[in-house]
Amino acid sequence: MSTTLTIATALSGLSILLLSVLTAVWVRNYRTFESTLTLGLIAFGVAMLLENALAIYFFFSTTMLYSGDPVVQTAILALRCLQLVAIAFLTYVTVK
Repeated sequence: MSTTLTIATALSGLSILLLSVLTAVWVRNYRTFESTLTLGLIAFGVAMLLENALAIYFFFSTTMLYSGDPVVQTAILALRCLQLVAIAFLTYVTVK
C-alpha cells in the first residue's frame, strides 16, 4: 500500500473514532428527547461509520479499486481530509 493510501486509511480511522463519539451523543439525546431529527442524525452517523469501515477494507484488500494511479490516490486522500475536517467540526459543536 502506498503512503498516500496509508494516510487515507489513518484518516478514515480517525473519522470512525469521531463518528463513534457523535453517534453515542445522538443516541443519548434520542433517548432523552425522542426527536425524529436526532433519529436522522443517528442514521447519518451509522451510515458514515459503515462507509469509513468499508473504505478501510478496500484500502487493504484491493489496489485495483484505486487503480494504483497517484492522481486518484491523491484525490482520495484529499476527500478523506475534507471529510475528517467536517466530522471534527461537527463533533466539536455537538459535544460543546
